[in-house]
Amino acid sequence: MTFDDFWPEYVRAHSKPSTRILHCLGTLLGWMTLGAVLVLHKWWWIPLALIIPYALAWFAHFFIEHNKPASFGHPLWSWWADQRMVFLMLIGKMGAEVRKHSPEN
Repeated sequence: MTFDDFWPEYVRAHSKPSTRILHCLGTLLGWMTLGAVLVLHKWWWIPLALIIPYALAWFAHFFIEHNKPASFGHPLWSWWADQRMVFLMLIGKMGAEVRKHSPEN
């Protein structure tokens, strides 16, 4: 399976807006935490840069989407897909991706 094959599955696993919002929030908070680590030299915050995004994403999958996180099967592609999803959300194009990869299409 290539990343191009994985992406539609990833999008379908994030069909609910609240799931995508929690992923976006977690990812942005993770990057902000990593930035704070570098600026403030609070090296013990590094685990938070990983815990925060995964905690919010897994909460969304288990309690909102009711599915298994893609990171269980494809951790690196899942991370990359999450970055792509956040970018598309920030520029307002993720909705089109969801419609494009919807099971109805």
